[in-house]
Parts: sequence; C-alpha cells; structure tokens
Amino acid sequence: MSDTAPSSPIYLFPHLENEKLSMTEINLMPRYNSLDAIRGIAVMGILLMNCIAFSMPVNAYFNPAVYGGTTPPDLISWATMTLLVDSKMRGLFSMLFGASMLLVYERAEGSAQNGKSVHLRRMAWLGLFGLIHFFLIWFGDILALYAMCGLAGMFLLNKDANELKRAALWLLAVNFIIFALMMLFMHGLQFAAAWPDADPEIVKAYADMVADTADASHSAEEIALYRGGYWGIVTYKITNDTFTPLLSFFEGGLETLGLMAIGMMFYRNGFLTGRWEQARYLKTMKKAYLIGFPPLVLLTFWVWASDFDPIVTLANFIAWTAPFRVIVTIGHAALIMLLIKKYAHAALMPRIIATGKAAFSNYLGTSLLMTTLFYGYGFGLFGHLSRWQVYLVVPCIWVLMLLWSKPWLDRYRYGPLEWLWRSLSRWELQPMRR
Repeated sequence: MSDTAPSSPIYLFPHLENEKLSMTEINLMPRYNSLDAIRGIAVMGILLMNCIAFSMPVNAYFNPAVYGGTTPPDLISWATMTLLVDSKMRGLFSMLFGASMLLVYERAEGSAQNGKSVHLRRMAWLGLFGLIHFFLIWFGDILALYAMCGLAGMFLLNKDANELKRAALWLLAVNFIIFALMMLFMHGLQFAAAWPDADPEIVKAYADMVADTADASHSAEEIALYRGGYWGIVTYKITNDTFTPLLSFFEGGLETLGLMAIGMMFYRNGFLTGRWEQARYLKTMKKAYLIGFPPLVLLTFWVWASDFDPIVTLANFIAWTAPFRVIVTIGHAALIMLLIKKYAHAALMPRIIATGKAAFSNYLGTSLLMTTLFYGYGFGLFGHLSRWQVYLVVPCIWVLMLLWSKPWLDRYRYGPLEWLWRSLSRWELQPMRR
C-alpha cells in the first residue's frame, strides 16, 4: 500500500488541489473522519488536566503540594497525568486546529473564494468567543489564544510539508530558549538566596517569586473568590485579568504556533488523513515514545524527589519538559491513528467522531458544566475534593459528550456553536437540519 492512497473507508475527503468547486459541492463533501476522531479524543482528554483548574487553586495545576492532597492516590494521579496527559492533549488540540485551519483555507480557495479573508473572519469571531468564554465563563480559555495564533499563522497556509516542518522546529526552539533562560534565572536566584550571608534583597526577591507560585494565602483568596457569587468572579476577572487573554499569546503563542505548524505538516503529508501505512504509524509512535518518555520520567522523578520545590516544579512545567512533551504528543497522535484504523467500524467510533465534530460546543459546554459544579453560584465544590477525587468527575462528562453529540449530528449538520461560528463567519445563516 502506498503512502498516498487512502487505506480505509473512514478517510473520505479528497484533497482539493487546484480544482474549483461550487460552495454547494464543497459543503456536500464528506469530512476527514480521522481528524474528527482525534479531535474528539483530544477534547475529552484535555479535561483530564483542565478539571484541576476548574476545581482548585490554579497553582495546583502543576504543583500538587500547593493544594489537592499529597496522599499516594493524589501523587500517583499527578505523576500519571504529568507523564501521559499534561500538555499532550492540548498539543493534539493545537495540531488539529492547525490542520483544520489549513483545510478550511483550502476549501475556500477550492470554491473560488478568498481563503485568507475567510480565515480572517473565522479568527475574528473565534477571538470574540474566546473573550466571552474567558470573562463570563472560565479563566482557562484557549480560544482567544488560538484566534491570535491563527492570525499570526497566516504565513503558514501556503507552505509545503517540509517548509512547515522547518517553521515548527524554529518556533518550538525559540520558545524553549526563551523559557529556558527565564527558568535558569529563577534557578540562579534560588541558589543565590540560599547562599550564606546572601544579600537581603536577593532573599526577598526569591521569597516574592516563590509566593507567586506556592503561597497558601493566594490559594485561600482563590477559594473565597470561586466559592462566591457569579458577578464577583466576573468583576474580578474584568478588573484584575483585563489583559490576560492578550498575555496568553506572549506566554504560549510560539509553542502553540509550532504545534499548529506540525498539524498542518501532518495534514499535508497524509499523517492525519490516514494515508500512511500502519507500519509507518507504528514506527513513528515507537520512536517518539522512546525519545520522549525516558526524559519525562526522569524530570517527573526530579520534581517528586525535590518534595515539589516551587522553582523545580515550575521550571519543569514551563521549560524542561517542553521538547519531550511535543515528541510524546506526536507519539500519541500516531497511536490514535493506529487505533482509529483498527477500530474504524467499532460501535463507539461514530460517537467519538461526532464528539470531535462538535468539539467547539463540547469544549464550551464542559466549561459551563464544570463551573456550575465547582463554583459558588452552582454546587460550590471548589476546593472540596482532592486531586484523585476530581478525576472521578471526568468520565461522567465524557459520557455526556458521547451521548449527546451523535444524536444531535444525526439530526443537524453542525453542533450548536459550530453552526453559530460558521454563520457569523459567513454572515449568513447556514442550513442546520439535515
């Protein structure tokens, strides 16, 4: 079997190349179900990490010593998620966003539209959705970041697979260098503050730095805030986090753009559309895991052995794990493609695909459900569950995603928010019923 021939009936959408089609023809064309299946797994998987940010103080997301318990089940769950899930599901989501961004651009160009104009409108509306999500629902929004990265990533749209690979490597390398330098400075400040007869100013600077990541008083303030009323939370974000959505671009933009470029590359070379042979996916998965997992295991052990030292833990989360988690994310993508090929006709597969088709609705719907469950204006469970207990909530949300998505899409063309985004981007109501 060649690398360019479709290998399964699940991968249906032909590459448009230079053929010009009518918009009706474009809309009637089937989708790459492989993209939707991976997106479905990613939108479910990303909740495994987001559930901690929904349910307890934000610094507990990367440091279990801050909040959430340090019993063996709590620490084992932290280590497992750190190794297998943290940043990997977001990475998959970012890769899929890049691939979909390129796919929409090609569809527009294939129907004689201006692909870049279509792309700009989509990103503008996505940015607005992101701001609404951030200020009115949940602070952990990624939509605004994706919109900004989508705008910045317009230069990637016409590049071939090799050019996209080089762009991804440059973006990820620059991102790593910047944050590695920052973390080296923090390690240096920690070392200097511990030196005998250290300058009091250095000691104070180090204490202030640690307080930002591990101070119990910060956790108490967050607990009081999120156990309070809705408008108190919204007012706090408007007055204290006004520019946080914009700052997210400077903090995570390079890595996200790099991951999007990888997604575009994998769309171009057939990885994400099922055109690779099974042996090639298997080889990619094994290679990625052999390169990525050993350093991640060692770094995770270092954090644990340091008794979750604030600087060691933060530096690993931000910088030292970065190259290896990208590699493992690629391994996860190859593994998922192998599973999709093997279980293409399994009963659960259509539900996973539907969950991915309605990923936008599922992502925002999850935020509504989780904030209602944990925030004070809902059931008020914020800060009441330990880390391992919070993970018990996740399968319940997965079941809801899988249960509603397929029946909805059996009846309608799009998820509710997908339809709204599409209609606003085209400034025309899109046909909804099948």
